Amino acid sequence: MLTRRELNRALLDRQMLLRRHDGKALAAIEHLVGMQSQAPLSAYVGLWNRLLGFRHEDLADLLTGRAAVRIALMRGTIHLVSAEDCLALRPVVQPLHDRLLRTAYGGRLDGVDLGEVASAARALMAERPRSFAELDELLGERWPGRPALAQAVRAVVPLVQVPPRGVWGASGQARHVSAESWLGRPLGDGSAAGDMVLRYLRAFGPASVKDMRTWSGLTGLRSVVKGLDLVTYRDENGVELFDLPGAPLPGADTEAPVRFLGEFDNLLLSHADRTRVMAEEHRSRVFTVNGIIRATILVDGFVAGLWRMKRGRAGETAVLEIEPFGPLGAAARDALTAEGERLLEFMAGDAPARDIVFLG
Repeated sequence: MLTRRELNRALLDRQMLLRRHDGKALAAIEHLVGMQSQAPLSAYVGLWNRLLGFRHEDLADLLTGRAAVRIALMRGTIHLVSAEDCLALRPVVQPLHDRLLRTAYGGRLDGVDLGEVASAARALMAERPRSFAELDELLGERWPGRPALAQAVRAVVPLVQVPPRGVWGASGQARHVSAESWLGRPLGDGSAAGDMVLRYLRAFGPASVKDMRTWSGLTGLRSVVKGLDLVTYRDENGVELFDLPGAPLPGADTEAPVRFLGEFDNLLLSHADRTRVMAEEHRSRVFTVNGIIRATILVDGFVAGLWRMKRGRAGETAVLEIEPFGPLGAAARDALTAEGERLLEFMAGDAPARDIVFLG
């Protein structure tokens, strides 16, 4: 049986958050099986938390050099992944995208040949990257009166969001091309479901089948798990957890440094039972009704509050606001202040005036 603190320390270790690692950004992205990237710049904070000496250009260069891409994958949401994982994982999660399209837009697309829509969209994107608004307008000329055509394309065609979207210091509307054309290689055959589960456990385990479904959005994973060589545990509620043989399990008393997690950090989104990292009473303050996952602080390995960065209108000031959920001890405040100063330097090093404010 594994306690909540033992599961917490295992997750932090596998998420590279017990210490910063001396490694490359691409290797970290692949170890994490991608990083949530709905907020275009959140992955920069995620990698800064996990890697020694991480610089903005380390990720920006991967995106502009096409070694990493931003694409809808697990849970139907935008992820930052390596080019290799883009091609391998998108076919595995295609059933999820098909299901989401049927559930949300199926009635609006009755009688529309999705294969023809996909072919027409590919031809349009071969001319230049397209926004969803452009796709809806141009495809609407051929299929008038049909809403959600761009959403249909998003489901049936693997769409990469091209730079400058997601590049630190740049800005741009989300524009898309197909993954195959952007990377110059074909998609995989969709047979990597077992490997995907093993990699999930390496980055998020130990975990239940329900956890795996929550992370991936896929159904039918119990049969995949049965075909793998795994060990099993139980949590404090008796839930069966699967893991890789010999995977590290740090002790419950392992020290966990304070961390500033960015919006949508993988740590908070990848388990059905999130109490291994966040108390249930805090969920409504972190997960908003409009789908935003707020930036949080970790103290002793658990979510203990929120943070936000505020820049002055001219960019000359930067204030890091820390909003704890409860009283903090002096040691925790000192640690957050020291780590916050490093975060300010990373996110707003160009601001002459920088400050940290504790709210409440």
